[in-house]
Amino acid sequence: MPKFTIKKIFTLLVLASIIISCRKTPKVADAEISDTYVAENYTKQEVDIAMRDGVTLHTTIYSPKDTSKEYPIIMQRTPYSSQPYGAGNYKTKIAPNIHMMQDGYIVVYQDVRGRWLSEGHYENMRAYNPNKKTEQDIDESSDTYDTIEWLVNNVENNNGNVGIWGISYPGFYSTYAVVDAHPALKAASPQASIADFFFDDFHHNGAYLLSYFRATSLFGTPRPDGDKPIDTAWYTLPDLPTEDQYQFFLDEGPLKNLDRFFEYETADTPRMAKEGVTDDYFWNELKEHPNYDEMWQSKGLIQHLKDVKPTVATMVVAGEFDAEDLYGPLETYKNIEKYNADNYNTLVFGPWDHGGWARRKGQNTVGNYYFGDGISEFFQEHIETKFFDHFLKGDGDKNSGLPEAYVFDTGRKDWKTYDTWPPAGVVKKDMYLSPDQELTFEPKEVEEVKFISDIKKPVPYSEDIKTVFTPRKYMTDDQRFAARRGDVLVFETDVMQEDLTLAGDILAKLKVATTGTAADWIVKIIDVHPADEPAYEGMQDHLKMSNYHLMVRSEVLRGRFRNSFANPEPFVPNEKTDVTIKLQDVFHTIKKSHKLQVQVQSTWFPLIDLNPQTYVDNIFEAEESDFKTQTHTVFTDSSIEFSVLE
Repeated sequence: MPKFTIKKIFTLLVLASIIISCRKTPKVADAEISDTYVAENYTKQEVDIAMRDGVTLHTTIYSPKDTSKEYPIIMQRTPYSSQPYGAGNYKTKIAPNIHMMQDGYIVVYQDVRGRWLSEGHYENMRAYNPNKKTEQDIDESSDTYDTIEWLVNNVENNNGNVGIWGISYPGFYSTYAVVDAHPALKAASPQASIADFFFDDFHHNGAYLLSYFRATSLFGTPRPDGDKPIDTAWYTLPDLPTEDQYQFFLDEGPLKNLDRFFEYETADTPRMAKEGVTDDYFWNELKEHPNYDEMWQSKGLIQHLKDVKPTVATMVVAGEFDAEDLYGPLETYKNIEKYNADNYNTLVFGPWDHGGWARRKGQNTVGNYYFGDGISEFFQEHIETKFFDHFLKGDGDKNSGLPEAYVFDTGRKDWKTYDTWPPAGVVKKDMYLSPDQELTFEPKEVEEVKFISDIKKPVPYSEDIKTVFTPRKYMTDDQRFAARRGDVLVFETDVMQEDLTLAGDILAKLKVATTGTAADWIVKIIDVHPADEPAYEGMQDHLKMSNYHLMVRSEVLRGRFRNSFANPEPFVPNEKTDVTIKLQDVFHTIKKSHKLQVQVQSTWFPLIDLNPQTYVDNIFEAEESDFKTQTHTVFTDSSIEFSVLE
């Protein structure tokens, strides 16, 4: 974390500048930058850089045409292609943002090992190798090191300082770069960074996210012609025959019925897989490793952040409503902070969906919910650019002028700065899921609240009839449609008489029972708006802000993993059982005149796959006959532990 103290006067000045800046028209509008700007101001070079084991990685370098001075290098490593390829073909935008593009950086994009025009074999979330003894012992850390070594020694007019950034999967490679970092690497910004595929993207706490089904082939389709480099997409996304994904997946039944989407045999390409195994190696991994076993554990990056070199400054960026990667950036920040106390390590936590901070739309919305104007533009100019400029162009000391934590209160809709995250002054407070649908600070009598979890009519995660690549807008969706179902339990406070600020993680401490031997448990934290709340322009036509049930945070736990993600176990029918669910951090004020609501349910379809509700060793192999409707019970001594800022 930065080693300086933020004085009250400085904080007030920062906040004032934030408010003013967010109201101003951004300094540079996208319309002012032509699609030919990069070609007019940069030269492009494509090279194949040899790694220590001889494999070459395809790398594109954009260098400023003004060669009268030296520039730092800012790089991104990606599995999604460094296109466009070929001399004379330029990206229309480069660098993390338009300010850095205009200010002058040497900008580098690289296809990671085994993807697109890079040689080698791709491994999805390649495991870190801490014992690299020979030149054949490689990982993404060594590939990043070797790339930086080549760049600082071969690219003209570089000043010897390198930064790395990336969003989502490129964010994973940005985190990877700080492990065994090259001495020239001075700044890294993992943004919406994947950390562990058992908790990010394709799983949440062991539950498979069926909503990511169409993204599977993107990571699991083998390259053709013996894994040779290729400059065009070799994978296709499953084409669902309807926009009604809820009905489609319900009709398909067990997960094993979806295997056919990952069998890639054609007349010219016979099937590569043996019988019973699909051609998609990522789908096979998902099927064959339903538990948090050695394979998933080895691919996780969090456990390798205990020795990040203090020469690398880190700025972790997370979207407060990121449906894809929320666990990853928060755990990345917290683990660097925990184990590397002397490092410069900061967090930006803003009102965005996945990667929203990199877009310039003026109006900042997530789904139907509006947070303000110019928020992403402010981040790009006054936070991101300032960070990289300081560590790559400036003296690089810890007095960057940026706070430890820039965080956006999504209830009050304004930025705050803190010396720590969670901020000083946070206390843990329990609220109880009390009888009569009440949410109370004091426990009341213990009762049983029952509901039927019908596997033929699971609770939808959205009202929208739409097939999506990966879901996003549901994170702020109005939850009234769910609150009015009989299989969704609702617990709610009275109207707030004063503001209640939630700042940090949330722990749902449920006490439950089921007539079956398996169940999922979903907890949602809701901000119920008052009846006189005005509507926003651009909302879906059927919605109004009056009584809007804003989902502030939500999470699922596959009940079999309540005691261990590696060693699942069934429920004992009708036995009262503790189920604890960690919900990721929030920074949200439930304002005076609003109400705080908690919803508890057991299906969330087809965001997550359908639990058979009878225990089977592997849900990917479950039969139709395994799926049973069950009755679930929540006991009113269940509680939610909130982090409250006083």
